[in-house]
Amino acid sequence: MKIALKNIGKQYKEDWVFRNVNYEFFSGESYAIIGPNGSGKSTLINIISTHLMPTIGNIIYSNTKDLRQEDIFRNISICSPYLELIEEFTLAENFDFFFHFKKLLKCTTIKDFVNITDLHNFENKTIGQFSSGMKQRVKLALAILADVPVVLLDEPCTNLDVNGISWYNQLVSEYLNNRLIIVSSNDQKHELKFCTKEFSLINFK
Repeated sequence: MKIALKNIGKQYKEDWVFRNVNYEFFSGESYAIIGPNGSGKSTLINIISTHLMPTIGNIIYSNTKDLRQEDIFRNISICSPYLELIEEFTLAENFDFFFHFKKLLKCTTIKDFVNITDLHNFENKTIGQFSSGMKQRVKLALAILADVPVVLLDEPCTNLDVNGISWYNQLVSEYLNNRLIIVSSNDQKHELKFCTKEFSLINFK
C-alpha cells in the first residue's frame, strides 16, 4: 500500500493550518507525524483517513493500482479522540457493528476481543458506562484488529494510565507488523517509540 500526498493544504477561514505538503507513505513502515501544537498533526491524519477533505491538493491511494474513492475506507482504520463509539450499544454490539464493515485480524469472536482488551465481564455493558480509559482501549483495539493495510493512530495513549500504555505497546508489537502505520502525537516516549520514520509539519505553514 502506498499513500501519496500531492500539494496538500488545509485552510480554516483566513488561516492555513498547513499547505504544500508533499510526502509518500509506504507499507511496512511506521511513520510519526510530529510538530508543535497547532501544526495540524490531527488535521492531516484525518485528511488521510478521508474524514476531512483538504482545501487544496489531492491524495493518491494505491495497492498495485490506484484505489477508487469508494474503496478507500475498506483499506484504512483509524483511532482518534474525535471519533466516538456508540455509547448506547454494549461492547458486544459495538464489536459486531464495527466488524460488519471491516474484516477481523486474528480475532473472530467477542470473547477474543474481551481477552485482548482485558475488559472481562464488560461485554454486555453499554459503552456509556465505560471510563475514558476503557473506551480508548476499545477504540484502539477496533482500529488495530481490523484486517486492513493502513492503520492511523491519532494521540493513541489519550486517557490511558501506565498499565494502559503498556497494553498499547504490546498490542502494537503483536498486531501491527508489515502494515502501513501512521501515528500523530507529541508523546514520543510512549506513543511513537516504535515508529521507523518521522514526518514533521513544522515547515508547511
